[in-house]
Amino acid sequence: MNQELNDILMSWIKALNDPLWNFLVIFLLSVGIIYTIVTGGVQIRMFFESIRVMKSSRQEGEDEHGLTPFQAFVTGLASRVGVGNIGGVAIAIAIGGPGAVFWMWVTALLGMSSAFVESTLAQLFKIRDKENQQFRGGPAYYITKGLKSKPFGIVFAIAMIITYGLVFNSVQANAIIDSSSHAWGWDKANVVLPLGGLNLTISWVGLVLVALVAIAIFGGIKRIAHFAEMFVPLKAGLYLAIAFYICASNYDILPHIIGLIFSKAFQFDAAAGGFFGSVVSMAMMQGIKRGLYSNEAGMGSAPNAAAASDVKHPVNQGLVQMLGVFVDTFIVCTSTAMIILISGVYTNTGGLQGVELTQHALETQIGHYGGDFLAFILFLFCYSAILGNYAYAESNMQFIHNSRPVMFIFRVFVLVMVYFGAITSVPLVWSMADLSMGIMATINLVAIVLLMPYLKMLLKDYRRQLKQGVQDPVFKLEEHPEFKKKVDSDIW
Repeated sequence: MNQELNDILMSWIKALNDPLWNFLVIFLLSVGIIYTIVTGGVQIRMFFESIRVMKSSRQEGEDEHGLTPFQAFVTGLASRVGVGNIGGVAIAIAIGGPGAVFWMWVTALLGMSSAFVESTLAQLFKIRDKENQQFRGGPAYYITKGLKSKPFGIVFAIAMIITYGLVFNSVQANAIIDSSSHAWGWDKANVVLPLGGLNLTISWVGLVLVALVAIAIFGGIKRIAHFAEMFVPLKAGLYLAIAFYICASNYDILPHIIGLIFSKAFQFDAAAGGFFGSVVSMAMMQGIKRGLYSNEAGMGSAPNAAAASDVKHPVNQGLVQMLGVFVDTFIVCTSTAMIILISGVYTNTGGLQGVELTQHALETQIGHYGGDFLAFILFLFCYSAILGNYAYAESNMQFIHNSRPVMFIFRVFVLVMVYFGAITSVPLVWSMADLSMGIMATINLVAIVLLMPYLKMLLKDYRRQLKQGVQDPVFKLEEHPEFKKKVDSDIW
């Protein structure tokens, strides 16, 4: 992309990002605290219940009208586990220092309650697609039905489509190109053609990626779910195995690394001006930004996958998706943080940023093969994330207008943005991601706070049945007549 145009876009986006995130950092943490209190610490009290529910759902047969809870879990994880876990963590540490990792943990711990809430609500207010009888839902649906505001729901759907269907997929594509360039020397600018005074960059790697994405997204959410079920455990397992090896090989300095994370978390370095500059450090700002991008807790994304599953009680899927936040941040993101901090490369990045910094950290620990390994793993991470992102955006396109011509045009735009990410700069795509996800998260957080009474009722009903000895609680709409006007009776 032309550098002058890149700089203009960056200045516009930064002017919007700064005030938005100065507010959102406080709001995000506040909502997480509120729901942790309201749910009685559901992320701690019912953590082992979430593992039980997820494991039992793995054994269930597939339902023709929806995904299994496990498929919904890995579809959500496919979107969560991507460049945010590798490149995002690297950016957070490079800018905010080791203390950013602590704030990623805080964001995840509080965000587990937000993830539980939004996915539970998505299950309650889901609908059955008239064309294929499969379940659909998410924030756009629970805003429309629960808050009785179709315009508000459409605003969220548009934000979701822009964020996940377009911008986030540019970030994932950008990471694939950067990692392959670092490992194998595949440049973004394979062919540069003069066009109207501007240089048109043609990337053959980007074109191949577009083709691979097109094959999957024209197959629908069922194909995406099957892909995610097969590859998400594989890619995560390979990456975690390498991280475990590095940690085990450097066990003697792990206490120092952990101490560094906690001690630097509260080191003051103002990230903003005015009031917010006095309470938000750079470590805090970067940790929360990159933590939210990675685990998506409270953003309103995972509920779209959660709503597609067929469960006996809405709380079931809330618990399963809550577990996804834990896996994403406390396991995968922490693994990346350990690799980077053990290597020490964050103290002198040498101009490397994002995934390239993580690749360099791996190379210092396991040799030059580390860059090749990460490029391969990152392709699996980012490719599946693109498909998960698309599945979310598709559901919201269907919410606004469900027709084949519209969906075809939308898919073409998705492919265009995948290619855009392949040829643009790292800072620009990440700034675009910050802006779009900030807007989307703000809308969703307001909605789930307003829908608090529904969540309290559902959790109370689930816990009551557990206390009565019911192993798999079942939600019965007839026992809650006050909800009949807002919840589909043919589902519950």
